[in-house]
Amino acid sequence: MTEEIIVAGFGGQGVLSLGKILAYSGMMQDMEVSWFPSYGPEMRGGTANVTVILSDDRVSSPVLNEYDTAILLNQQSVDKFESKVKPGGLLVYDGNGISTHPSRKDISIYRVDAADEAAKMSTTRTFNMIVLGGYLKIKPVVKLENVLDGLKKSLPARYHHLIPVNEEAIRRGMEIIHKVAEA
Repeated sequence: MTEEIIVAGFGGQGVLSLGKILAYSGMMQDMEVSWFPSYGPEMRGGTANVTVILSDDRVSSPVLNEYDTAILLNQQSVDKFESKVKPGGLLVYDGNGISTHPSRKDISIYRVDAADEAAKMSTTRTFNMIVLGGYLKIKPVVKLENVLDGLKKSLPARYHHLIPVNEEAIRRGMEIIHKVAEA
């Protein structure tokens, strides 16, 4: 099994953290992993993306031109990466601020309204965990207990008290994701 994922959005949305947690989770399952971030110098508010590869075999290169899954969190990312999902692949997106929705017919498309849900939960910093939960509901490439362990590894110890809130956000994402189109 090899899963090649791109996560893309604005800096400040937790794009890189989401990717890092996926990578840590894969390592805890004895997978070979690659975490390859890309972001502009402006960080917050600028564009950011991360490529994550989870595999049972060695990862030969972190640089990809096509992806099994794209998790896209803003319009610029949809515009740039929708076409780079492999036929039969998966696209997960947050509908907030999207004016031109993904429309390919040869991939599965799911929407998770994570920004709206994070605002309802009064925990906007869990936006990325809601998105992650939605993705893992559709494609459970890593186990939830490993994701929680990945959170412990990626969050500084002073924020470990927020792990239950993040777990709640992941579970909420699993509940609210819905299919837009099936390949």
